[in-house]
Amino acid sequence: MKELIQDKNIPEIMDRLEKMHPEAACALDFGTHFQLLSAVMLSAQTTDVSVNKVTPVLFSKYPTAEAMAEADLLDIQEIIKTIGLYKNKSKNIVALSKMLVSDYGGEVPGRFEDLVKLPGVGRKTANVVLAEGFGQARIAVDTHVFRVSNRIGLTCAKDPNGVENMLMERLPEDQWSRAHHLLIFHGRKVCHARKPDCGACLLADLCLHHEKEGEH
Repeated sequence: MKELIQDKNIPEIMDRLEKMHPEAACALDFGTHFQLLSAVMLSAQTTDVSVNKVTPVLFSKYPTAEAMAEADLLDIQEIIKTIGLYKNKSKNIVALSKMLVSDYGGEVPGRFEDLVKLPGVGRKTANVVLAEGFGQARIAVDTHVFRVSNRIGLTCAKDPNGVENMLMERLPEDQWSRAHHLLIFHGRKVCHARKPDCGACLLADLCLHHEKEGEH
């Protein structure tokens, strides 16, 4: 089994992440639960910045599940064509809107089991919606959280579900949602996929990746 950071060092890891990224927060723009759900679903395999460029027009034309359910698919494709997988996402956003209208009165449900039934909504999207929209303690594992957690030694899992479970076991529940944002920002700004900027990282003396690299 891969070596892990000792439990006693985890509070220090989280404190240092907070010092490096005090601004860490959800970077998507939204006004309602429906808009949050839509934005998170659209952000899969693309950047939050690119999503924020298209959602003002999308949400001004189709601000609710009822409006989106009646939208013209080609019109949605035209609006969001600059983001990745836009054709499939256009189909999903219409389909999930129709399901919200038919099954949930046009409202976004606040239960994980209901959210993952919606077209285009996986575990990560559901967890983000529950954390950001409903204030629930959740850890959403995207590529940054997966990479950083395994790299520094918080986790040693082979898939996102494993990372999620390990983080929930190793972190206090009241830190779950915050940890999600801190790990994302650390992955974006410091612990890059190809070449982590270890010289700018406050975790260097505790990070197992840094130890293996023999940089201190």
